[in-house]
Amino acid sequence: MGKKSGQAAPEAGGIKIICENRKARHNYILEDKFEAGIVLQGTEVKSLRAAQAGLQDAYAIFKGVELYLLNCSITEYKQGSHANHEPLRTRKLLLNRSELDKLWTKTETRGYSIVPTKMYFRKGIAKVEIALGKGKKTIDKRQTTKDREAKRQMDRLRKSVSR
Repeated sequence: MGKKSGQAAPEAGGIKIICENRKARHNYILEDKFEAGIVLQGTEVKSLRAAQAGLQDAYAIFKGVELYLLNCSITEYKQGSHANHEPLRTRKLLLNRSELDKLWTKTETRGYSIVPTKMYFRKGIAKVEIALGKGKKTIDKRQTTKDREAKRQMDRLRKSVSR
């Protein structure tokens, strides 16, 4: 879900990261990134402030000319009443028309997916970082792992030689 401590971690530049989708880099080749606002209910914001969210299986799709975030899990607010939100409800994303047009053309004509990579607060407002991603095949994932291991081995050798 979120951070282990249950609180969003403060970061430089007034950004508090709520959660990250680390599997996105493993499953997709990520290209363009966009910052989108997100339409939330009151209890959702309170749950996000407690870092109770997850982006593991989340994705974004177009419905008409608007972009929506699906399968983003925001846990119900513990002190919420009967007016509490649904954890997996569909949420509208807010972007400029030019950004929406760019995303639309890439997803419809070139086979890209829109993947949320990070959720955070910037100046007190909840934001979602989304990226255009092309799915990796199994062999691509293996090659990425091999490259990462080779880089680690080279770093270890450099460190031992410099001593």
